Amino acid sequence: QVQLVESGGGLVQAGDSLRLSCAASGRALAGYDMGWFRQAPGKEREFVASVSRSGANTYYADSLKGRFTMSRDLAKNAAFLEMSSLKPEDTAVYFCAAKIPTQIEFVFWGQGTQVTVSS
Repeated sequence: QVQLVESGGGLVQAGDSLRLSCAASGRALAGYDMGWFRQAPGKEREFVASVSRSGANTYYADSLKGRFTMSRDLAKNAAFLEMSSLKPEDTAVYFCAAKIPTQIEFVFWGQGTQVTVSS
């Protein structure tokens, strides 16, 4: 089992930057692909970004490329999401997730952290 805890969310203004963190416990994250997802009010959860177990491959939702950057730090057993030029439409609960590389679905999830972007 992997326990994930997100932090770093908050209320910011449009154009600001924010860094989310995902701390893991239970098992080392080195054996897992990591991802960030978000869910806005009244909408379905959507993919934001993911990084492979090795860290060699990173993927982003097309609409977020260039503004969001995902990284991981194996020594800290953590993953991060750097968000810049934030827009009101980025307002959502952001979730960290982990999956076994050979599987498709993310099976370990954090509780989420709220990001609110005011105009």
